[in-house]
Amino acid sequence: MKDESVLLDEQLAVQELIARDTPLETTLAAIAGVVGRQLGDAQIAIMVFDPVTRTLDMVAGERFSAAFRQAAQRVPIDAPAGTCGAAAATRRIAITEHIPTDPRWQGLQALARAEGLAACWSVPMISARSDLLGTFATYYPTPQAPSEGEKARVRRAAGLVALAIERHRDRQARFEVEQRFRSLFTQHPDAVFEFDLDGRFISCNASATRITGFSEAWLKGQPYDRFVAAEELPAIDAAFARVCQGETQQHIYHSTDAEGRAYTLEVTNLPIVVDERVVGVYGVGRDITQRRQQEQQLRLLARGIDASRNGVIMADASLPDMPLVFVNETFQNITGYARDEVVGRNCRFLQGPDTDPETVTRLRLAVAQRSEIQVTLRNYRKDGSAFWNHLYLGPVLDDEGHCTHIIGIQQDVSRVREYEDRLAHQASHDSLTGLPNRQQFVSRLTQHFRRTCREEGFLALLYIDLDDFKPVNDGLGHHVGDRLLEQVAHRLTALLAQGDIASRLGSDEFAVLLTDVHCERDVLARAEAILSSLSRPFELEGHRLHISASIGIASSLDPPGHAAELLQYADLAMQEAKQQGRNTWQWYGDEVSILMSEHVEMRLELQEAIREGQFLLHYQPIVDAHTGAVRSVEALVRWKHPEKGMISPGLFIPLAEQTGQIVAIGRWVLQRACQDMAHLHAEGGPALQVAVNISPLQFRRAGFLAQVEQVLETTGWPADRLELEVTEGVLMSGTDRAIEVLNALRQRGVQVAIDDFGSGFSSLRYLRQLPISKVKLDRSFIHDITHNGDNAAIVQGVITMAHHLGLKVVAEGIEVPEQQRDLMDRECDLLQGFLFSRPVPLDQLTQLPMHLAPPRRDLPLTRPTGLYGQGGSGGSGSDAPATAPERQPRGHDQPGHGRGDGVVEHDANPAG
Repeated sequence: MKDESVLLDEQLAVQELIARDTPLETTLAAIAGVVGRQLGDAQIAIMVFDPVTRTLDMVAGERFSAAFRQAAQRVPIDAPAGTCGAAAATRRIAITEHIPTDPRWQGLQALARAEGLAACWSVPMISARSDLLGTFATYYPTPQAPSEGEKARVRRAAGLVALAIERHRDRQARFEVEQRFRSLFTQHPDAVFEFDLDGRFISCNASATRITGFSEAWLKGQPYDRFVAAEELPAIDAAFARVCQGETQQHIYHSTDAEGRAYTLEVTNLPIVVDERVVGVYGVGRDITQRRQQEQQLRLLARGIDASRNGVIMADASLPDMPLVFVNETFQNITGYARDEVVGRNCRFLQGPDTDPETVTRLRLAVAQRSEIQVTLRNYRKDGSAFWNHLYLGPVLDDEGHCTHIIGIQQDVSRVREYEDRLAHQASHDSLTGLPNRQQFVSRLTQHFRRTCREEGFLALLYIDLDDFKPVNDGLGHHVGDRLLEQVAHRLTALLAQGDIASRLGSDEFAVLLTDVHCERDVLARAEAILSSLSRPFELEGHRLHISASIGIASSLDPPGHAAELLQYADLAMQEAKQQGRNTWQWYGDEVSILMSEHVEMRLELQEAIREGQFLLHYQPIVDAHTGAVRSVEALVRWKHPEKGMISPGLFIPLAEQTGQIVAIGRWVLQRACQDMAHLHAEGGPALQVAVNISPLQFRRAGFLAQVEQVLETTGWPADRLELEVTEGVLMSGTDRAIEVLNALRQRGVQVAIDDFGSGFSSLRYLRQLPISKVKLDRSFIHDITHNGDNAAIVQGVITMAHHLGLKVVAEGIEVPEQQRDLMDRECDLLQGFLFSRPVPLDQLTQLPMHLAPPRRDLPLTRPTGLYGQGGSGGSGSDAPATAPERQPRGHDQPGHGRGDGVVEHDANPAG
């Protein structure tokens, strides 16, 4: 044993190692060496306790073999192994005097024997906080027990080891805390600053230099107020002062970096407290520049969304029912729902009974597939009113491409939809009557026709044309005609059965498709019902009107090749009904088809006749009723077909008027008539006044006045020797315009006569307003004037009234002397008819005498003179009577059929 002074020096050396924070391994080795030397032949083992695994590990013991040291690792204390495990478990000194016989060493005796160990004394090492730190053990080569002095030495050695371990662990703990703080300071993503109490930078982390653009060396010593805007400095100074007094402060300030770029920091200032005294200030500043910009953008976006004229919704796609999480103000205005009433609900609450299920299915499929879709569907507001919603739905994806929300943009398109519906209705329906128009009717007819063909059903079509509708328009005005058409449509609609379709095809033509009839008898009954309904009088604006209709019938039994032919067949049958006297029906048949074919053929031939000049002019004299002197002639057109010969005007004139070809024919007649009269006068004949019939189409055509002037100029014929005959029907439509044209003609010297006077409406009302010089009585009044008292009274009234107005009266259709004498007694001025002469070509006209009437009893007999004779000119000549020409056989130029308007007589009066 060494003396006490040496031992004391060794202990002091160990304590100095502990005080100087020498590495733990060195300190423990020194302690083991000192204790070993004190105890002689003892081997020292220091075991450290791991509280996590609750095991002991040898950390010091140089004299042990590697095998023993390995066995001394991970020694459990809950199932104590060896002397050290028992000491750790009981926290008391454990003594093994003889290892081979100690049960705690069971399984380890061989290891101990190989190591040359026979005894072990182990003392637990306990910290000042009563924590188990490990054990301090001494091993001996011979069996032995410790004395009290030896126990004391071991306990002191264990205390030194415990002190060294505790100091080491405290040092490690402080170092770890310091490292953690340093990591927090340096690795923090936000800017971290340290200030002294004067507000000067002491240190900062890398984030601070990145944000400010200044290095840490440059920042050290700089006052913080150098980086604060002047307007914000007072508030920040006050906050810094409160931090220096121990209060934590938060604020936002704006600054610029080293490059002059603006940034915004959200700063938290913390006092640094040491020994309960504030020695400095920490500042943690989060760069919220981008966040502020995003917030500003979001606020702007939110304002923009709320100001949008479209409704905007957003639903959470992560939840099963996809509840709404946002709706803008426009959505609330459109639907009537407040935001808190809809957030959290699925937007299906907008659907209603008339929402299209197919469209809803398409929407749900698109949402399930996270795809975009646009639809228009019927939705309902909170008050139950419906609106048309044009809806767009689209997915909102996150950075990884996952759909997080569904955005919807809706627009109330009710007005647009209503406008489109109105446009579609107007495109497919007649604006006046509201009935389907021709295009819509043909489309629906085609559908029914195809179904009828497939199912071998029965279909009938009625083509309805109003009789005498034009005089209503001409005489009472188009507004009355429009009301009449509306009433007709109403009566037709009232007669429709389920599935029937009525249409206005145009003008005064209607069609009715019968879809629920089974035989011809049913169809005829419906046609008779329509005729009966339309025959009832119409009360319109103070007028009581009677009209009738002509109906053409065609059915799927005829049979047509396609639907359009069915309409064509019914049209042909309607025209046949017109020919049969009107106010009747006609079923389509072969004879109607033949008639229509002839109609089409004649139209083509008529166009060829205009192009090749196949027309001729005949002239019929108009004589003085009392003297028989020829006063003027009327020009009448004739068509000499190169193969068919002369074609009756009654056949081609109505067709020409329907097709508009009458305008070209009328222009030729006017030119040729003036040219013939000029030629006749140049050859020594009289300057006879020539009357030319003007078609309504020609009269109303723009440029008519210029056309008349051009003809007079090119032919050299005097204007006062030209008389234009117009029907009163021309004057009843657009009266003001007609009077304007007539006045212009009158100013140029052209004479105007009213033809077929008495056959139209309201003649007397307009007669006094018209700048005319002559009226021509309709031949229907003349035919039976000698034995029909009503007609005779009408004729007398017209003559008297006309004379009072200073007008001359012409009676046409004079066939027998009795008619001539009756009219002479009634003071009629002029006569025209077969009694005097039939219409003749120009060369025959020059051979006629100037006096054509039989002599009256009170006039002297004079010898008739021809047009080139000595009888004078201008229709005034000798008063000598002339014998009436021989009556012509009834035929092409046969009188007595009545006459219509146009440039020549219709089939009712081809001769004049």
